[in-house]
Amino acid sequence: MRIKLSLIAIFFFVCSTAMAQQNWGGGVDEERIHFGFTFQHTSSLYKIQKKGDWRAPFNDPDTGFPLTDSLSALYSKSSPGYGIGFVVNGRISNHVDVRLTPTLNFNNRKIAYEYVQRNPATDPTAPVSMPFYAVDQKVQATLVEFPLGLKIKSDRRNNFRAYMLYGAKYSYDITSKKKTDDAGNAFLYKLLKNRKSYLSYEAAFGMDLYFEYFKMSPEIKLSYSMNNILDNSTPNPYNVPIEKLMLRNVTFSLFFE
Repeated sequence: MRIKLSLIAIFFFVCSTAMAQQNWGGGVDEERIHFGFTFQHTSSLYKIQKKGDWRAPFNDPDTGFPLTDSLSALYSKSSPGYGIGFVVNGRISNHVDVRLTPTLNFNNRKIAYEYVQRNPATDPTAPVSMPFYAVDQKVQATLVEFPLGLKIKSDRRNNFRAYMLYGAKYSYDITSKKKTDDAGNAFLYKLLKNRKSYLSYEAAFGMDLYFEYFKMSPEIKLSYSMNNILDNSTPNPYNVPIEKLMLRNVTFSLFFE
């Protein structure tokens, strides 16, 4: 709690400092093209579209023997991520810019599976091979992302300017094959996987704060994957109950230009 209050105090101090000065920013807004860098914190959450029979036990494809019990719950857990990137900003007019912000993002997404608990000693239909009744599937992702958007800016007031941004993002997962290779694992220990690449819609709002030699911009961005990102090429207990998997991100960024 103390850390959060300190961060809020620092943020308001920065804002008040920027507002108190006149015509700072190093002339960055007058340049046709300028560059910068960014630090990001991301919160990720899946939107899960389940199949009609998502509760059904998973049976061994070869023997038909039930490997899991029936599902009682299936839901996504919010997970944090971190990123660093660069900024390439092109000035179209005094109120419109086009921005490309290539970013390297690290994130572990989570889905929780909870199963009905039945005792094989008293229920002969209960699967005897299942060693757990609740499990979190973690999807490790190291993403190279290429967001492209239009930045629509308000008039500048002293050393403050608000803006909104709309665009799209291409993401490609460069996680090493060693971390996602489950070819030799039994079905119960297979991994939930996402597609290597996908597109997302994005919308953001933020503010430009001008200092003597640079501009800092805190920003909050919402992104939503356009298509299903579930990799169901190899059926297992974790992807079979899911029809579609969409990804939602909320990203807080600090830009320095």
